[in-house]
Amino acid sequence: MQTLTIIQPDDMHLHLRDGEALKAVLPFTARQMGRAVIMPNLKPPVASVADALAYRARIEAALPEGSTFEPLMTLYLTDNTTPDTVREAKAAGIVAFKLYPAGATTNSDSGVTDLFKLIPVLQTMAQEGILFLVHGEVTDPEIDIFDREAVFIERVMKPVLEKVPALKVVFEHITTADAARLVMEAGENVAASVTPQHLLLNRNDLLVGGVRPHHYCLPVLKRESHRKALVAAITGEKAHKFFLGTDSAPHAQSAKENACGCAGMFSAATAIELYAEVFEAADALDKLEAFAAQNGAHFYGLPENPHTLTLVKETQLVPPKVPFGEDEVLVPMRGGESVGWRVRYAD
Repeated sequence: MQTLTIIQPDDMHLHLRDGEALKAVLPFTARQMGRAVIMPNLKPPVASVADALAYRARIEAALPEGSTFEPLMTLYLTDNTTPDTVREAKAAGIVAFKLYPAGATTNSDSGVTDLFKLIPVLQTMAQEGILFLVHGEVTDPEIDIFDREAVFIERVMKPVLEKVPALKVVFEHITTADAARLVMEAGENVAASVTPQHLLLNRNDLLVGGVRPHHYCLPVLKRESHRKALVAAITGEKAHKFFLGTDSAPHAQSAKENACGCAGMFSAATAIELYAEVFEAADALDKLEAFAAQNGAHFYGLPENPHTLTLVKETQLVPPKVPFGEDEVLVPMRGGESVGWRVRYAD
């Protein structure tokens, strides 16, 4: 039986929610990942150092006994963020600020309305060596939803990189050949996280045969040509600039399957197995370890995890539903279907 042992991965883009929902989903990530960069788009958002430290304490309290998992905390960038906030965050061990353009995705109502007014804040991030995580979409209603990432690159990303050339940027959950090309052509201060859904699925998987609400995420799934471009990027000459970031985003089944159409896919239940499928299909399993466990750590200035994880080439059934807080369930990515790899856990 084929096995693959790699350094324990990190998830560089994770949503954990809070309260009972947090307690329900955290064990999936804590079992596979050594660390995760925790997104700050709670209600209300995690916008101050005090907020982040309190949230970290709640995450640590919800961890399974004996877990060595480490949450890496971020702050939600708002129109009111100041350079002093950046300096305070750096001193407190916050790893990054996250840009949500106002109205771009789940719980983004408090997001930034004009990033260019925050150039002094970005300059302070560059000076302090704190990362800038970017949800890269414009929100203009006249821009087609499938074009919002590409337009963001021209209108926002390139001008910001010109104005603050030393800024360390993660282009989050990239979905297009345009974004992959930007990252590959930019300096070593620019990298990107890539989700399993954008590597495995295209927009046909969302729309053909009827709308599949559990495949709806933001940024939305794109054309097959873009999916192929992402796979080529993470396995190509500039592969060191791309790393694992699931964007695993749990929503209750009742919220996904109604007129709300909540955006997000919960992939944490079988995250590394899904990525293994991608690299296997690309005949690049030898590059999975770097993508999952080294590239992100190096970009964040972190040591590699001291533990390993072993994958076995063995089909497993993904649970059709998992508990999600009080009287709720959620449907994981590939729920009720199979994935071609399994993690060999000690228990």
